[in-house]
Amino acid sequence: MTHAHFSLDDLKRILHEGSGVPEGADLDGDILDTQFTDIGYDSLALLETAGRVEREYGIDLGESVLGDGTTPRSFVDAVRAYLSTRAA
Repeated sequence: MTHAHFSLDDLKRILHEGSGVPEGADLDGDILDTQFTDIGYDSLALLETAGRVEREYGIDLGESVLGDGTTPRSFVDAVRAYLSTRAA
């Protein structure tokens, strides 16, 4: 399935589907600039999330997204950048 947009809600849905919600985490709070590790997601959860995003959106994020995407904002921005280059 190919999508043209990616939002924080999309990220939260994919995180929830792939890794669940860590105990004590509030994904409905202001998490945009919170480190994934502070929310309760480790590198394996982000790897799973990246794989799900790649399959669902038909893109190849590359390894840099996992290194640079340390917050939900940076991850969403990276996915949007990939989607915009594909649309161009």
